Amino acid sequence: MLLALIGMAGSGKSHWSGELERLGFRCYCCDDLIAKRLGPELAKPDGTVMSLGEWMGFPYERLYEQREARYLECERDALSEILETLEKRADRPGEQIVVDTTGSVIYTGEEILERLRRCATVVHLSTPPEVKERMLQVYISKPRPVLWRGLFSREIPETDAEALARCYPSLLFTRERLYERYADVTVNYTRRNQTGFDVNEFLLEIKRVIIKQ
Repeated sequence: MLLALIGMAGSGKSHWSGELERLGFRCYCCDDLIAKRLGPELAKPDGTVMSLGEWMGFPYERLYEQREARYLECERDALSEILETLEKRADRPGEQIVVDTTGSVIYTGEEILERLRRCATVVHLSTPPEVKERMLQVYISKPRPVLWRGLFSREIPETDAEALARCYPSLLFTRERLYERYADVTVNYTRRNQTGFDVNEFLLEIKRVIIKQ
């Protein structure tokens, strides 16, 4: 079984990828490959290393657009590298693989996304509107690399924080529509957060949908 997990940053992709890895799946993490490509750019003058989120920053900062474009370039390269590996393994039916994508995978282009769908079952970890405020606060307190793709704007007399709070729901809504477009299976937020819902239930949820298709 070859799976690719998609969804917003903070939706649980890394958690479920880790659970599947403990179950015996081989895991390919896009974040790790992107960080490797950006390694020299993440180094600070004092020798410490920035996180990807710290390096990219917020959409109102001076270097954001430049770094957003650079990040997306590295993401396309990283995903292409993973896809080349998956395509070579396509004739091995017993393979157990999960691809932990980034929240911005939906911006990598039609060609890459269609290759991903041909290689793997794309599983969307949905995020309902009612959790957007919590996700916004997590993003502000511990920045992750988020590609806004022009969806951030600041209106007079808004502060940066007020503009983020206004625009973030639109980002979430727009992304959710794109995730739904490319997904083969959606695992509902409420379902996967139920008590007792473990990795075996996660796989059963996916298999039920695949069988119906």
